[in-house]
Amino acid sequence: MSFASEFDSLSLVELSAFGQHAMAADVEAALARSEASGKRLSLADFAALISPVASQPTYLEAMARRSHDLTVKHFGRVMRFFAPLYLSNECINICKYCGFSRDNPILRVTLTLDQVATEARYLREQGFRHILLVAGEHPHFVSDNYLRDCVARLHPEWPSISLEVGPLETEQYTPIVQAGGEGLVIYQETYDRRVYDAMHVSGPKRDFDWRVETPERAYAAGFKRLGIGALLGLAPWRNEAIALAAHAKHLLKKCWMAQLTISAPRLRPAAGEFEPLVNMSDRELVQFVCALRMAFPEVGLVLSTRESAKLRDHLIPLGITMMSAGSHTEPGGYTGQGREKLHVTKGGRMVKPDLPMIQSEGEHATVQFQIADERSPAEVAERLQQLKYEPVWKDWEGALNEA
Repeated sequence: MSFASEFDSLSLVELSAFGQHAMAADVEAALARSEASGKRLSLADFAALISPVASQPTYLEAMARRSHDLTVKHFGRVMRFFAPLYLSNECINICKYCGFSRDNPILRVTLTLDQVATEARYLREQGFRHILLVAGEHPHFVSDNYLRDCVARLHPEWPSISLEVGPLETEQYTPIVQAGGEGLVIYQETYDRRVYDAMHVSGPKRDFDWRVETPERAYAAGFKRLGIGALLGLAPWRNEAIALAAHAKHLLKKCWMAQLTISAPRLRPAAGEFEPLVNMSDRELVQFVCALRMAFPEVGLVLSTRESAKLRDHLIPLGITMMSAGSHTEPGGYTGQGREKLHVTKGGRMVKPDLPMIQSEGEHATVQFQIADERSPAEVAERLQQLKYEPVWKDWEGALNEA
């Protein structure tokens, strides 16, 4: 049974209500079960740990200590680095919160394979060996085998390649895996069906079930790493957290041969000037990260440059195992490319490659969102070392492949 099939039968409303009104005794019981050897926390335990009462200093400090201990036990004092490489900001979806939404009058760019290689070469020189290829959702990425060709072009020099792109069929993922794709990241954005329908105005992304089943199709195609997450700021964060935890439990059981990572990105400013519908404080994000680590001791937790340098440094000992650094969220952003393009569009209108360029001098592709931590990869690595952590630019399997 897919997660979409069981989603509506989950007691998410009851769990959310329990979490909202949890008592001190519920939090203490969840903490005790986390301390007990071999005990796995239930969704009710997780709901108690993200409850308002659990945000009290005494409980949050206990959660932080437990989260730190579990992270060190299962991952050591290491941090795995990755870099996003934006292939394109073209998209056929209209999503109210996204800078790449089709209705935003922005400069659209899709990099050529040579430009992708140039961007990747820059990131490799920075030390990265794990790359995340990011693109909007557009049919030509698949019909022209563009994604497969990008992976194939980079695979000889990159031991770990993941993708964050629009959902595909299993048979469309297969050639990407065969070309060297290792991981697939897909955020549900929001697990609230009503909010999901309101935010996704048109395009294939409107199909909630199709999107939520994506990790399972990717697993069937052979991806070794699966990444999920919710975009915090669209619906009450505690409700999103419980649904995300339920999704993670399902995938750990059904897709047990793949490594799972969980992300908790908060909305950032982007084209279209969309404002978050709900806010999540820094303190609540800390609580969420600690609760995720306690509920999923062996799952990787990912932190992007959406968050400030100060907050990222604070979260490092509390459960994060993977982070980006020095990120750009526009195609061509690392090397300043953006003039010799495969496709250029404005307002969703495709312009054929042999037509004159339509951007003005100095104009570049629009970013998906503004980053908050603008430190270079070297600066982030130095800070990690100051905190007695080791930055890992590639995993052990990748190191063996390069040897």
